[in-house]
Amino acid sequence: MSVTATIRIQEADFDVAQEIAALTKGRTDIGAVVSFSGICRGSEDGEPIAALTLEHYPGMAEAEIARHADEALTRWPLQGLTIIHRFGRIAPGENIVLVVTASPHRQAAFEAAEFLMDYLKTNAPFWKREESEKGTSWIEARDHDDAAAARWTKP
Repeated sequence: MSVTATIRIQEADFDVAQEIAALTKGRTDIGAVVSFSGICRGSEDGEPIAALTLEHYPGMAEAEIARHADEALTRWPLQGLTIIHRFGRIAPGENIVLVVTASPHRQAAFEAAEFLMDYLKTNAPFWKREESEKGTSWIEARDHDDAAAARWTKP
């Protein structure tokens, strides 16, 4: 069977179970599915958050995510993957991102999902602005996210 790769950047919400079902329907070559869904938190460092607004550069964001998806498909024996990233204003409790990887065995599915999420968190061309009672502010990159992504760099 062929490898199925889906990449979407969208304003609308998504249904995690429907996305997994779409990726695996009729597939008997998949033995493991790993999913990660990122959800907007209601607070940061104890301070309430009203919403996040995510912006992206259309065209460039899809191309960059596709490039990393291709790398994941090269590095691990995947049978499929789905990456969905939302943009626009997202309220606490709403979905932000979904990564689903499918492989004959769990280790490849776990590693590929981690690789893709580490990339999305640190290098994908998205900008986040946080709304709170104090106003709005852009979210800066965090050292621990960069350290997590660095482990995938080839020597």
